[in-house]
Amino acid sequence: MRLFDLFLLAAGGLASASTLTPNTVPLIVRNPYLSTWLYHARDAPWENWPMFWTGAHVGFSVMASASGKVYPLLGRPQDSLSTKRHKIAYPEYLGVTFDASTTNLSYSIPAAGGESSVLVTLSFLSPITPSSTMRQAIPAGYMTVFVAGCDDLDLYTDVNGEWVTGNRDNTLRWEMFESPPGEEKGTKNGTKTGIKTWKVKREREELLTEFGDRAEWGTLHFSAPGGENGVRYQSGTSALLRGLFAERGELRDEVDGEFRRVMEDEPVFAFSKGFKLADGGKGKEKCEKREESVRFTWALVQDPVVQFASARGLTMMRPLWQSFFTDADELVGWHFDDFETAAKLAGEYSDALARDAYESGSREYQDIAALSARQVLGATQFSGTPEDPILFLKEISSNGNFQTVDVIFPAFPFFLYTNPRWLAYLLEPLLEHQLSGQYPNDYSMHDLGAHFPNATGHPDGRDEYMPVEECGNMLIMGLALANALRYDTDPAFVRPKGTEGMRTAPGAKRWWESVDEYGIDLPRGEAKLGSTPKAAEKWLSRSYKLWKQWTGYLVRESLIPHNQLCTDDFAGWLANQTNLALKGIIGIKAMSEIADIVGEKEDAKFYRETAGEYIEKWQEYGISRDGTHAKLAYTWYGSWTTIYNLYADSLLCFHVSDKNKSSVTGGRKSGKQPRMESQIPLGQQAYGSGKDGNVFIPDKIYQMQSDWYHAVLQKYGLPLDSRHLYTKSDWEFFAAAVTGRKTRTEILTSVARWVNETETDRPFTDLYDTEGNGGFPGIWFMARPVVGGHFAFLALERACGGKAVEALKFLDKREPGEVDVELVLMRDLSTGEQYDDEGWEDL
Repeated sequence: MRLFDLFLLAAGGLASASTLTPNTVPLIVRNPYLSTWLYHARDAPWENWPMFWTGAHVGFSVMASASGKVYPLLGRPQDSLSTKRHKIAYPEYLGVTFDASTTNLSYSIPAAGGESSVLVTLSFLSPITPSSTMRQAIPAGYMTVFVAGCDDLDLYTDVNGEWVTGNRDNTLRWEMFESPPGEEKGTKNGTKTGIKTWKVKREREELLTEFGDRAEWGTLHFSAPGGENGVRYQSGTSALLRGLFAERGELRDEVDGEFRRVMEDEPVFAFSKGFKLADGGKGKEKCEKREESVRFTWALVQDPVVQFASARGLTMMRPLWQSFFTDADELVGWHFDDFETAAKLAGEYSDALARDAYESGSREYQDIAALSARQVLGATQFSGTPEDPILFLKEISSNGNFQTVDVIFPAFPFFLYTNPRWLAYLLEPLLEHQLSGQYPNDYSMHDLGAHFPNATGHPDGRDEYMPVEECGNMLIMGLALANALRYDTDPAFVRPKGTEGMRTAPGAKRWWESVDEYGIDLPRGEAKLGSTPKAAEKWLSRSYKLWKQWTGYLVRESLIPHNQLCTDDFAGWLANQTNLALKGIIGIKAMSEIADIVGEKEDAKFYRETAGEYIEKWQEYGISRDGTHAKLAYTWYGSWTTIYNLYADSLLCFHVSDKNKSSVTGGRKSGKQPRMESQIPLGQQAYGSGKDGNVFIPDKIYQMQSDWYHAVLQKYGLPLDSRHLYTKSDWEFFAAAVTGRKTRTEILTSVARWVNETETDRPFTDLYDTEGNGGFPGIWFMARPVVGGHFAFLALERACGGKAVEALKFLDKREPGEVDVELVLMRDLSTGEQYDDEGWEDL
């Protein structure tokens, strides 16, 4: 691709894709510690410093110099300049555009004489590469600066020590490392032209510790091109370096050797680059614009990445990338030159997501999904080996728990849509730890450790108490993953569109069973975690003891849940929760399918019949007496709740009726595996309760809730329940996915309105008020991976060979019914008081 084409792609190609104006957008977001965001993104980027996901300041600035003036582009470097000595001007800001992997900030800088201007785009790429787990595991991102015009322009960028510590009192060490140019193969760093890299770290690192949620161990590698046409560099006091660039337009290739604290004469690590664009107009009446670019990369290298109480004991876990690269220098060099391949693979995913989201919802949904994608993966760290990868996850912002089950659950639609194998890598450490006997309770654990990055487990069994919640979550996700493994549900972007021009991976040949020579994941039929019914059976069988153990707990406790927390723990403890009971019952139903897959027919029969019996009683207990809505709790009359757990009924194909089931087609001709046209349980059993052979949860429940959500919708979305006006965006999308088209559109539109108008100034919060200014409801959730729930529409459309969505078409046959909410709730309260006098036999 020509540079001009790349420039157009960065500067304008994505503009039409960004119709929303979020208050925060991702810049470099790869894991819980390499997480830099554009703060107050509706303002000009030079009005605020970029931020870490917590909202804390990150030292990162970009400036341009042209025609004797200096223009701040990102951060507030102008604060270090003197208005008496330096001519400070401001460019025309053309706005921000984004897709799933890229954020572009575009500017116009006036040229000398005012006859033309120089167009500048800062293009940030944190590539999402479902086809290459190896690339996704690299803790690094790119910034490419594209310039086009007829006037010369100089560029400056710097970072400070806040990238490697949250404590400004810590002393830093740094060095400039220059890797020489060499052949693409056969050199240690693998770079074509050589690179210059600032290496910055704490003088005394503290392994596996945090300060203000920032890692206190690891080295930042901040790189730029070397060679004759490369950058110049310098480290030193921030004000001195920025002033020097404002006066000279370049740096001096010097290293400040006085190591000091983060804000002690604030040391920064800078690059400058000159662009000679004026030659394009020499001797010509009309300017012919020239285009140039320069690339920068950031990598945060940590070893170990976490500690994990594995089956073999407490283990320091190495990063996955170490299986492919001999050291960090080789990683950084190879990553630098891999830009075109990474951009290609990320673009294939972004384009497919944009198309699918638009067709599923709207332009607004396209932006919401794109905005959510990097945030999900920004909570994860890849470890393990290429044959047995592990994906660790931090419960960002809410409490920092490690591998929280009820955080993975709302996020899992993203993984089902993007790469189901990544969901397996997320569940693996939970299964391994509990299979090893390190957790004493007979229900699923809540998390692997009180705070990331330390997965030390809970040998005392005193983790947060959500037994029905977590058992149901694990069983639902287990079956959803098994369905994805059994049937050909991979999206097209899991396989790249050709390998021409792609970089080879240095260590790929050592792992030929998992990746090809380009670092692309092998097709699932060829990989260890394959895409066949046999692979699903094997995966489920290994943990069958746990699935059965957790289901036993649900049989005892889910129909009438005692006083406990659900995933919405901020709302407090509550007995007889209608939505929680539904999750447990669907979990039992899921276990009947799991048992069928692994050949345990008696277990399957028992759990199927139990689930059928429970769902009948659940309707009696949890639905209002007039049949208009689900109550918050069985005995809380005059209340209502969003039953977002209804989503799992459709996702797991339980709402696909018998008459719509299809069978295996194809055969083993030409060595091909048979393909399942829809996800149906082995054994061809009925989807229903076991009584009528029909759907598990009746149509009337779906229609009832679709009508109810239409009636109670607020300005900025669908409230969680009748206790408060706040909502959870992940659950809004779960709920909306199983409503009629009009209700779904209304919910989506209200969330989009919130994105455009909210005053929340942190990465996409999932908990906000649906009225007022749409702000935080006294609880500040931010940057959490649960926004993977925004992919609920997309995951559902792929489920059951498309039949899950088809089975809900009846919801579109009429307009939502009108409900007088206040009158209905008053009548329910009155009826409930009379019913209470008769007593509850079971409660």
